[in-house]
Amino acid sequence: MRKTQLLIALAAIGFTGSAFATNGYFAHGYGIKAKGMGGAGIAYSQDALAAATNPAGMVLVGSRVDFGAELFNPNREATTGGTTYKSGSDLFLVPEFGYNRMIKPNMSVGISVYGNGGMNSHYNPITAFSNGPKTGVDLMQLFIAPTLAMKINENHALGASLNLAYQRFKASGIANFAGMSSSAANLSDNGHDDSTGIGVRLGWTGTLSPMVTVGATYQSKTQMSEFDKYSGLFAEQGDFDIPENYGLGIAVKATPKTTVALDVVRIMYGDVKSIANPISLLAPSTLGNDNGAGFGWKDQTVYKLGVSHQVDDKLTVRAGYNHGSAVIPTTEVAFNILAPATVKDHLTLGATWTLQNGAELSGYFMHAFSESITGATPQVGGSSTIKMNQNALGVAYGWKL
Repeated sequence: MRKTQLLIALAAIGFTGSAFATNGYFAHGYGIKAKGMGGAGIAYSQDALAAATNPAGMVLVGSRVDFGAELFNPNREATTGGTTYKSGSDLFLVPEFGYNRMIKPNMSVGISVYGNGGMNSHYNPITAFSNGPKTGVDLMQLFIAPTLAMKINENHALGASLNLAYQRFKASGIANFAGMSSSAANLSDNGHDDSTGIGVRLGWTGTLSPMVTVGATYQSKTQMSEFDKYSGLFAEQGDFDIPENYGLGIAVKATPKTTVALDVVRIMYGDVKSIANPISLLAPSTLGNDNGAGFGWKDQTVYKLGVSHQVDDKLTVRAGYNHGSAVIPTTEVAFNILAPATVKDHLTLGATWTLQNGAELSGYFMHAFSESITGATPQVGGSSTIKMNQNALGVAYGWKL
């Protein structure tokens, strides 16, 4: 038990870094195995990180421990005012941890610790924003999810997670918007601020036949405490809730050794004012108000397709494709220079080796293809282009208890 508590603590401490996630600001998947399949996992649970995707899957993976880490490399670029700015801070460590225990043949309790996502940029001073320090933002989100799951009969399982959420944020070099802020002292360059909140994730899986499993999952909107140091930036005096999201999945056992999984996920960015409010609301002394300007993001639909093939008793290989609809309209480029969430298409590869001691060593690689958005940006002058591509490399080690 002490070993498990230590691993949880180390995983939580590891989330001091930040990353810019891939489906908007959400990660493209959770758990190294699922990430190797484009993030698909609603109907195909493989490890003790299953609760991050579908809590019902925890009772299907059995008693086990999994922990891993990902090196995430987002390459962000913005061209505005005739100058191209490339963001520094382009390599991040993203750890993960999961523990699950069968307390009855049909019931499990566990905990999953993972990064939900985040956004980060770190440009040399962009004169349209500030003549001062580096221009950019830094957001990270951590979930600690205690989970209860149970089989209600031979073919169906239900699960529920309590999402204990933590996030931290910093904005730098945007002081030129002070006249637009309702609280200029709480707009920029105040260091990191913290926010906490609680939500739930519910899930179901059902085996329809020996070949077909389906699943559904729902995560409530997570009501977060406000970023007081940035109450003059985010709408509703520093509010930055984590959006509601839900999804459906299907897994088909195409052959005895090959499984194909497909997830469709909907992320409701449009329900969070600080994320969704358009920049057209920007006016003197309005940033931070109840209906202040935001990033103008739209709701996003994500498609995750993955395949897993067992080569032999020791080796399983995986591949996947992930596509997310665009979240940034061309009318909203100005503020999104700070948060250029442009990527839409991802390809992934992964594998698991079963070692002589029975433990599993897994790895995966992801590439998100470069995508750019150009739009008129009268708020910072002329037009601007934002662009990003991403790479990630992850490893995990897990074993059955």
